[in-house]
Amino acid sequence: MELRDYITILRKSWVMIVLLTLAGVGAASAYSLLQTPTYSATSKVFVSTPSTGTTSELAQGNSFTVQRVVTYSDLATTPIVLLPVIASLELNIPADTLAGRITASAPLDTSIIDITVTDTDPVRAAEIANATSQSLTRVVENIETPDAVDAVTPVKLTRAQEATVPSTPVAPNVPVNIALGFLVGLALGVGAAVLRETLETRVRNERDVEQITDVPILGGIVFDSKAQERPLIVHVDPRSPRAESFRTLRTNLQFLDVGRTDRSFVITSSIESEGKSTTGANLAIALADTGSRVLLVDSDLRRPKVADYMSVDGTVGLTDVLIGRADLQDVIQPWGRAKLFVLPAGQVPPNPSELLGSSAMSKLIAEFNRAFDVVIYDTPPLLPVTDAAILAKNVGGAIVVVAAGRTHKNHLKGAISALDNVGAAISGIVVTMLPTKGPDAYGYGRYGYGYEYGAEEEKPAISKTSKRERKKQLKRTVRTE
Repeated sequence: MELRDYITILRKSWVMIVLLTLAGVGAASAYSLLQTPTYSATSKVFVSTPSTGTTSELAQGNSFTVQRVVTYSDLATTPIVLLPVIASLELNIPADTLAGRITASAPLDTSIIDITVTDTDPVRAAEIANATSQSLTRVVENIETPDAVDAVTPVKLTRAQEATVPSTPVAPNVPVNIALGFLVGLALGVGAAVLRETLETRVRNERDVEQITDVPILGGIVFDSKAQERPLIVHVDPRSPRAESFRTLRTNLQFLDVGRTDRSFVITSSIESEGKSTTGANLAIALADTGSRVLLVDSDLRRPKVADYMSVDGTVGLTDVLIGRADLQDVIQPWGRAKLFVLPAGQVPPNPSELLGSSAMSKLIAEFNRAFDVVIYDTPPLLPVTDAAILAKNVGGAIVVVAAGRTHKNHLKGAISALDNVGAAISGIVVTMLPTKGPDAYGYGRYGYGYEYGAEEEKPAISKTSKRERKKQLKRTVRTE
């Protein structure tokens, strides 16, 4: 992933990151409040050796003292030193427990032993530190003094610093704990955000599509919560940005498959409810607005929707023509004031795939290409059934609709594979339901229209006289061809 991908992840998951960071800070604060404060007191013991003052004796004595200091540091936490401390202070704890509270250390190349005691009671901590240093002094004197009557002790321990009662606890360190909790919570939040994005299998934007296939993206259609109420946005509200996106799609479509003489396309998707039917209907209206003769064919013989969207009679249609029950000029219906014609699906047959792959359908495709400038075929999804793949091979070009946030990446891969397996050409991809807010926003207002959905324009009226005239013209055209 690139740097901008990580920035997008942080923008998308900032709420989760903030919550986990606050949880880390809260956990650290609770831990600090629940901990019992502990205090630390330190006493210092100086180790020396008697000498006559000569240089050689001083050097030998200093070397001997440094070596002994390490031994005495270990001796400070042994029962021989701690049992007298327990007795003198009347502590009701065993020696090994007391040893766990005491730390004896000797700074490098020094003759000083630091005896540090931690305890929940600051007074008791100072008392134990002082008593331990005093007990260590006596024990070392007893151990190091020879048995002779007039023998001299080779080492002398002197308490150089008496432990004082501490005023502030050493633990818990609330600022440090909160800082650690903040860092841990932040790391968990960022890690969880990256992991969620890595495991995300849905297509979110155009970049996700580009990572899956090299098929060109023809355009993006933003999400509209009122799409079901007004599916034909190009007709209902032609000045809206969403209608403009279909006109942009129309423009891009003109540059596709320049070498093809036939301008006919199958509109399909990988799964249902991705907006393929509304995309096909709005694209057909936008193409007809340029003066082209456009035919919208509902070739979804399983769940036809074009007749409902276009408000035309869907009782007879493509199925009736394929089985020879109706003539083509009788079932194609003119729509609107432009040169747009609609062929409904008709009755749902028991064998849709066979009908769409029949020789009769191939003849109809050739006839449509002669009679119209552009033909749009609305077909079923690719993954559940093979209808769209069969028809796309005969038509010569397919436009795959991908719904952002709904289509999974493996769905899109499967749809592309289904078309490749039959040798059908993929003309392009249209991404629908793109978000208008958030990190994956499509840039809905980037054209600067200043448009709001509340101001809808009056629907253009459809002239019945115009319908009759154009239907007569269609019959003459089909018969001539």
